[in-house]
Amino acid sequence: MSISQNRKIRRIRDSTLVVGADIAKKVHVARASDARGIELGKPLFFDNSRRGMEKLLTWMRMLMADHGCDNVVFGVEPTGHYWMNLAQFLRQHGIDVVLVNPLHVKKSKELDDNNPTKNDHKDARVISQLVKDGRYSVPNIPKDVYAELRVGMNQRERLIEDLKRVQGRIHNWLDRFFPEFTEVFRDWEGKAALVCLRECPCPQDIQAKTAEEIVHMWKTYGISRGMGKKRATYLVEIASQSVGLTEGLQMARQELQILLGQYDLLQEQLSQLLEQIERLLNRIPGAAQMLSVPGLGVVTVAGFLAEVGDLSAYEHWRQVQKLAGFNLKENSSGKHKGQTKITKRGRPRLRALLYRCVLVLAAKNPQFRALHQYYTTRVENPLRPMSSLVALCYKLIRILFTLGRKQVPYDPVKALGPVHSAQWLAA
Repeated sequence: MSISQNRKIRRIRDSTLVVGADIAKKVHVARASDARGIELGKPLFFDNSRRGMEKLLTWMRMLMADHGCDNVVFGVEPTGHYWMNLAQFLRQHGIDVVLVNPLHVKKSKELDDNNPTKNDHKDARVISQLVKDGRYSVPNIPKDVYAELRVGMNQRERLIEDLKRVQGRIHNWLDRFFPEFTEVFRDWEGKAALVCLRECPCPQDIQAKTAEEIVHMWKTYGISRGMGKKRATYLVEIASQSVGLTEGLQMARQELQILLGQYDLLQEQLSQLLEQIERLLNRIPGAAQMLSVPGLGVVTVAGFLAEVGDLSAYEHWRQVQKLAGFNLKENSSGKHKGQTKITKRGRPRLRALLYRCVLVLAAKNPQFRALHQYYTTRVENPLRPMSSLVALCYKLIRILFTLGRKQVPYDPVKALGPVHSAQWLAA
């Protein structure tokens, strides 16, 4: 049992009122017990409103007075985002809120009655029992600039999803009405291609123009490099041979203009949001030092801090590793030695961000490239490329944690370590 687990158990004293709540969208259920697990009072059903939360507060204070308790530990199962408002309300009134893993609730709900029944009333009791045993985690709820950064990065992810959806619809439009368009323009998002889609989207519109008129159109928008008469002539020729749909062109043109309007709006919103995120990063201690790592950009550092929060809240970088689901698990028994893998029980968004970042660093950062080559080619226990990249994720977490906590710039020699740095310098 780890020290942190012991600390959680010691947090539940004889004078502690343990409350477990099953969270829903409209009506929550709370049940209370003492440090031994004996249920106190009757279950409480309360609404997800200020009136309902004040009712909960009054109920807990009455139980504390009746049973001589001087503190409360309130446990919830994180059901989507519905628990956040209640957690904020309780924290404002000085009540500690902890989280219980939904998987633990599911696996332990039959321990008391050997019955697979699941309902809100029963789950609240199971949650309180898990909290009483110290089987909970303390949420790192972001505050101030970290909360702003979390909301900003969440919004950026949604905007990117919307942008991909619009891009897919434009692809769909081109496949239907002008499938040969990408033979002339490799990327339809290029400046010249977008001008054509706005001014003469259908093959029939291009056929009505001469090559000189198309070149003049490009020059009007300030596009001249690589867009001469030869390219315009080829575009007219391709349009005349197009097999795209010829019915419903009026509404097809309108459909494309709507999609391009959405595309422009999302691009503008993403640009403005990125500027705001950069300003938020400038307010966070250690962010500038984290950006000093070659190959890391604003989006990566902002995404890391948005998921992790204030680094001063952590005692060791391995806590961040576990938060990302990169801690290891093994399956061994007796003489059987199973494979060691990562648990993937953490924040998938943080894990994906670190892995995508390491893919770039292993190709462009000299230190990470050297470590990746060493891990995959060493004589003893060489790693497969995927395992090596996961090991580099550990390295990246440790580097970002150190730079952010100590606020020191990136040092290539320290990043490699004394042994690897000597080999790297010698090479």
